[in-house]
Amino acid sequence: MSMTIGKWRRLQQTAGPTGIFSIAAIDHRGPLRRALEKESPEGKTNEALTSLKQDIVRQLAPVTSAILLDPETAAGQCVVDGSIPGQTGLIVALDTGSTGDPLNRTTSLVENWSVEKTVRMGASGVKLLIYYHPQAPEAREREVLVRKVAEDCVRYDIPFFLEPLSYASDGSHGSLPPEERRKVVIETARRLVPLGVDILKAEFPVDVSTDSNENIWREACQELTQTSRAPWVLLSAGVSYDTFLKQVRIACEAGASGVMAGRAVWKEAVTLDIAARNDFLRTVGYERMRRLRSLCEALARPFPDVYDPPVLSYDWYV
Repeated sequence: MSMTIGKWRRLQQTAGPTGIFSIAAIDHRGPLRRALEKESPEGKTNEALTSLKQDIVRQLAPVTSAILLDPETAAGQCVVDGSIPGQTGLIVALDTGSTGDPLNRTTSLVENWSVEKTVRMGASGVKLLIYYHPQAPEAREREVLVRKVAEDCVRYDIPFFLEPLSYASDGSHGSLPPEERRKVVIETARRLVPLGVDILKAEFPVDVSTDSNENIWREACQELTQTSRAPWVLLSAGVSYDTFLKQVRIACEAGASGVMAGRAVWKEAVTLDIAARNDFLRTVGYERMRRLRSLCEALARPFPDVYDPPVLSYDWYV
């Protein structure tokens, strides 16, 4: 598949030199806000959230290819204060983030934010999180949203990173039963990627808390690679760092194009005081992200293995 020059260039900006994604995800809001409310002076939670994210970005950016941030508390702030270096890719969320509530699986968009504004601020990618189950009554509505965002990303020539999170379709909206996980993750890729997704931010297709067979992990990841028409990267979903490292190795061996790593890298820093959290981030957090990047660069599938570069004639600019 061939890409436009705008999307191609911006994918280069969000991937490493070899076309591998080692992205730090720091667009979390609701759960982080609740964790910080106990630590912050009354009415200062936004400031505490911004300060935390600036510290995470500042310490981890040197060992990432890109950073994923939210527009409300971090994207603009981290550009303005230089926390995110100019050579590090910036992906900005359109959504309000995970609720952190297993019974509240709603998808909301940030008010007064858009794909156009994401491009205008100089970002290199757009991310949308949706809660999705192929058999849920609201599946069609969410497919329409994905297609709409994809159309906007075509209009403004910016890559579309989609993060679908699964849930039970029995009406409870609770966690997906382990025995359904592989089927739902694969079917989600089959249905949503063709709507215009450029990079799929995927859940690990096996519930590793109930199945420790790494051969099954590998087979499931290979099936996801075969199903997804777009490159896919693995999200960390709050698992421990050691577990995530195992998942990343198998996913990349099976065709993943890298990671979007969040809490597995930095979660312990959230409630530390400023000095302790920066010490943690510059040592433990930095080393975790460095190891992930090295692993991805050694094993992952570069995005140019999936997409062909634009074919340009000498009047292409016309």
